[in-house]
Amino acid sequence: MLLSEYQAQLATVIDHFAHTDLIVSSQLSIDARTPKMGIVSGALEFVDGARLEFNEYIDLRFRPERLNYVYHCQDIDSHLIFRYDNAAHKPALPFTCHKHTAKGEVNAADPPELSDVLDEIMERFSP
Repeated sequence: MLLSEYQAQLATVIDHFAHTDLIVSSQLSIDARTPKMGIVSGALEFVDGARLEFNEYIDLRFRPERLNYVYHCQDIDSHLIFRYDNAAHKPALPFTCHKHTAKGEVNAADPPELSDVLDEIMERFSP
């Protein structure tokens, strides 16, 4: 798989969620280091002013592998709603992949797919 194909898959996921009319704008870009390695970045704005910004440093040479990732969701006032990432912390966490919550907690979490993150955001709009 090439980075351009991976980007197209992410665009399809975003388009699927855009049909809910809860996403008011989106952007998706790629910074290719090679045809199979690079950084995919995106930003989505929702009807309530919340934003999702994400970056994935992806390696597609053998199998899709996200070497680094962050999915950062914040409200209209820039307060954290949640953030998934695998960044190192000091002091070190007992786990690599984790989720930051609005309450300031940091919990172990499997690396999510973009569709999982968007599902979690969409749940905020459910009655």
